[in-house]
Amino acid sequence: MNVLEAVDLYRFYHSGEEETLALRGVSLHVQTGEIVAVMGPSGSGKSTLLSCLAGLDEPDGGHVVLMGKRLTHKPESVRAAMRAAEIGILLQSRNLFEHLSVIENMRLQMHLARKFDRQRLDSLIDLVGLTHRRHARPSQLSGGEAARAGLAVALSTNPHVLLADEPTGEVDAETEQDIVRLFTSLRQQGGATLIVTHSDELAAQADRIVRLLDGRVING
Repeated sequence: MNVLEAVDLYRFYHSGEEETLALRGVSLHVQTGEIVAVMGPSGSGKSTLLSCLAGLDEPDGGHVVLMGKRLTHKPESVRAAMRAAEIGILLQSRNLFEHLSVIENMRLQMHLARKFDRQRLDSLIDLVGLTHRRHARPSQLSGGEAARAGLAVALSTNPHVLLADEPTGEVDAETEQDIVRLFTSLRQQGGATLIVTHSDELAAQADRIVRLLDGRVING
């Protein structure tokens, strides 16, 4: 079953008289229990694609289907509710609120999705190895800890699909392996994952690799 599908996505950006075509007819799908890696050089449209897939940005053409329901061209309130219920998002900013501790960031995400589960909260923060740092704020975390905390927030609602933008971009090899194990665990539970990455090691764990170049899919 396709849990996430992009159909012929186009996205244009304008700056004065200049027009940038970030996406040029991109189509892809992610199935239940599948890990898909999206790779390509900087400027190929990877982050724009992820934003459209998450409903954070609206494509100028084409559409996104999430769990059998169209996500695009809906009011932001509808897209936000669908995101909260079905998608875990890990952006390069690590999706952490600075004024909240790790555990408070996780609780907030669960409450937004109306999926508060104390047992899952405790088991997940233990799984990412941050039990002893649960009350730390993002500025008090190392780069690796922040990456794992952001992933814990993204996974806190037990989403059907996880979207991750460069999840291992600023971490050491050991933390990268920890993150890979978390993705594998999610797959074993039937969750789907789409990862935007430059890491060949992380991409090697994927079931498929979709390659972008100049806003187009060149394979996958």
